[in-house]
This record gives sequence, structure tokens and C-alpha cells, in this order.
Amino acid sequence: MTAASTELPKLAPGVGTPRTPPEARDNRPAPRLRALDGLRLVCALMVAAYHYGGRDGEVARAWGASPRVQFPTTHTWFAFGCLGVETFFVISGFVICMSGWGRPLKAFVISRAARLLPAYWAAVLLVAAVFALPWVPYKGTSFSEFLVNLTMLQTPLGVNRVLGVCWTLWAEVRFYALFALCVVMPGASRRRVLMFCGGWMLVSSIAATAHQPFLDAVLMPGYASLFIGGIGLYLLHRDRRDAAAWFVVVLSWLISQHFAVARLWHPVNPHFFSYRPQYGIILAVTFGFVAVGAVALGAFGWANWRWLTVAGALTYPFYLVHEHLGWIVIAVLHRRLGLPSYATVALTVGVMLLLAWVLYSFVEQRLAPVLKRLLTAPTP
Repeated sequence: MTAASTELPKLAPGVGTPRTPPEARDNRPAPRLRALDGLRLVCALMVAAYHYGGRDGEVARAWGASPRVQFPTTHTWFAFGCLGVETFFVISGFVICMSGWGRPLKAFVISRAARLLPAYWAAVLLVAAVFALPWVPYKGTSFSEFLVNLTMLQTPLGVNRVLGVCWTLWAEVRFYALFALCVVMPGASRRRVLMFCGGWMLVSSIAATAHQPFLDAVLMPGYASLFIGGIGLYLLHRDRRDAAAWFVVVLSWLISQHFAVARLWHPVNPHFFSYRPQYGIILAVTFGFVAVGAVALGAFGWANWRWLTVAGALTYPFYLVHEHLGWIVIAVLHRRLGLPSYATVALTVGVMLLLAWVLYSFVEQRLAPVLKRLLTAPTP
């Protein structure tokens, strides 16, 4: 999931205006892409639908039965919700390219740290504390594993995760590092960004056949094309007539659908939770590219409602806490209070959004500026 803001400096003017020299474009104030904020929340709700009703596993203990029993007709649709992550990664490619353009390396790194860490630390503390309660039926991590989770490096270190969704944050962090080293540090330009996209796409495709764990960890062949596609869409946001950017986007989509199908498709099999047809998977990946592309090309410029900004702000904390804490809320609402399945899902989402608002208002809003000041303070 991307945790980047969509209000960032030095963005080009609205799409559809006459071509403007790059130096003039980069000095104009950035409009907020509120539709992108709303799209992020849609993706988070897709993932929540998957975690609550589109898979078996720990959530089945919360329901008291498999979600396929709770949702006999819709569990197959909920199973597609995991593909919301693909759209998250496309959005991240768009926003990180936008935020890194014209920004010094130190400022870029600090902005990412201040955006990611406060809510992440709070979510890890909260989930670990709840899972340590004696009446919670789920096993938490050890104290040593909890401490490692505070570093965001638990996945490469092979440590159990406090937050199940944080594997996507590890993918985001690796993308940030690659983009910072290859684009932000030398200075962003159209030529350099295109070279980065082409180079990463080529070497990640080679890595997909090499089966080397180190190359897979660094180059992320299964997800690189999604980030690259988002970068290409940002170039189109700057200039919709950029033929090279169109080529990057189309090629990224072709590769992205391949990896999504390879990961999720299987023949009809009663032992699997759900059957996702290839066309459905391809359509879900296409949705991400088309939706972000529509925002990039100005199709949703009319969607300038302020509540979309709030929706975007709640997406990251909601995404962090909704899975594990959602299991507990589902068990209370459905098994103890006897609420119907669909009402339970709706209320659980509402509770998680309320908790996300608390984390955003009292953690992110207060700690992010403090962390940014501490990191930008000059050293003696």
C-alpha cells in the first residue's frame, strides 16, 4: 500500500493545457489530486473485503466458520479484493515520482519517514498490546519480535510480523530506496526517469527467470511493473503527448497482468477457497491502471470534494489496523452479539475507520511534524 500524500510540490499544471516549458511547469503550485485520495480508500476497502470475506485462515476463527459459509454468493467477489494492492502500487509509483521531482534527497527521505513511521509505530504497539490480552484467542509475537517489527525490517530478517499487511510496506520501502538512489539523488528529469523505468523493467524481468533470492528481494519482479506503470502515468500527467511514457504504461500493464495471473489463477479446484477466472484478474489489474490514468489525465478534475482528502488521510492507518483488529471486532459482533454477516462487515469497517481517524488525528497529525523537525534539525 502506498502511504504517500497526493499534495506534493512542483507538480505540472492541469492536463489539457498547452505545452509549457518544464522549468515553468516545475515552479507552479501543485493542485491536490483529491480523486486519487478517494481511489486509495477504495483500494483499502477492497483489501478489507478480501481479509474479512475473501479468504480462509484466521478470519474463519473469528466468524466461527469459513467465510464461504458466511457469504455463499459474494465470497468469490471478495476474493478479488486482494488485487487492491496492485492499484496501491500503481498509485505509489505515480505519487512517489511526483514527490521526488525537484526535491533534494534528504528532504525526500525525511518526508517518507515522517509519513510512514508515526502511524506504523502506533499500529504495531496497538495490535501487539491487544493480542497480548489473555482473552484474545490469537497468538501474538514475542517481545523480541515486537521490537524488530518497530524497524520495518522484520520481513527481510525472517521475523514474525505484528501486522499481516506490512509485507506491502516492505515492497514500498524498497521502491523508495531504488527511486531515491537512481532518480532523486542525481536529480529527477524526464530522461532519467525513463531510463530508470526501462532499466528496472529489464533487470527485474531477467531476475524473474534467475530465481535468485537476493535479486528477487531487491528488484521485486512480481511488483516492479506496477510501480513503473505509476511512474509512467505521472509522466503522462505532466504531458499526455509523451509517447515514451505511453509505451512505459502499456508495457507495464502487460507485464503486471502476467504476474497477477501467475500468482492468483488456478484451475477450478474445490480445495481452494475461491476460483478467480483469468479475465477477472486481468480486469482487476486493468482497473488500477485505468483509474490512476483517468486521474492523471484530468478526467476526475471535477471530483474536488474536501471529504476525499479526509478519506485519503484515513487510508494508511485503516490499512495498517483493519486486518488483525478486524478479526476481534468480527468475533464480538457476529458470535457474541449475533449480528448478521453483512451487518458485521459493515460495522467492522466503520469501527476500523473510526480507529483510523483517531490514529490520524492524535498520532500522525501530532507526531509527523515532530519527527520531521527532529530529522531536519542541523547537526552540530
